[in-house]
Amino acid sequence: MKTRNLFLALLIFCSGLIDAQDVKADYQKLVKRFIDNIKSDNKEAIGDMIVYPLEREYPIPDITDKTDFVKRYEELFDSTLKNEITASNPEKDWSDMGLRGIMLNHGSIWMDVNGRLTAVNYQSKFEIDLKNKLIASQKKDLDSSINFFWKPICILETAKFKIRIDNLGNNNYRYVSWSIDKKMTEKPDLIIYRGELVVEGIGGNHQYEWIKDNYKYECAFIVLGEKNSPPAKLTIYQGKKMILTQNAKIIAK
Repeated sequence: MKTRNLFLALLIFCSGLIDAQDVKADYQKLVKRFIDNIKSDNKEAIGDMIVYPLEREYPIPDITDKTDFVKRYEELFDSTLKNEITASNPEKDWSDMGLRGIMLNHGSIWMDVNGRLTAVNYQSKFEIDLKNKLIASQKKDLDSSINFFWKPICILETAKFKIRIDNLGNNNYRYVSWSIDKKMTEKPDLIIYRGELVVEGIGGNHQYEWIKDNYKYECAFIVLGEKNSPPAKLTIYQGKKMILTQNAKIIAK
């Protein structure tokens, strides 16, 4: 699961708790332009409307630029999604969510206030099959001690460690780490089960936490932070004492 996808999922959840405003007249024009481009399969025009990278659910690669989008257009916009979009009424089926943007129905499509496409929260059969194929490939390459999981979350690297986080199902998160000089195909140095996801507000910041004996491990993801904030951070506590903190690079997510 990618950070922005988590953020958008939270927005969708929160949107069910508040009253969405009617789409303003100016926004309706932007929505209508998008609908018309989908009706005519105008890939070039739609490609110019996108905020890149357009994230896809990990391990599916993100769509990096317009050329990539045009190539993969049919992978995203299959007949089901296109029918939902083209049959939609800009006034009735799209909601003005303020600074969060404009949402189709329950969040299958998000646009910003300038009419740029920011998220496609829908998976075609092609993408579902691709995701399953990529997950199977990951499992094949991992040591037998960790080659079972429901969904991969991310891969991180710090100055000392390589870290893999997986969802084993029912939001049971697993922490796996290797020393930085080891390959991730090797047997891990550390495996911790029963981690939890902790979300901070709706800004996108979140972290995964694990407890093992008297140690607590935290992998934090910083979406909204200071200008020089790292994208992620590993912190380890012994009891209440912090014994290690390292910035982390997000290798895959």
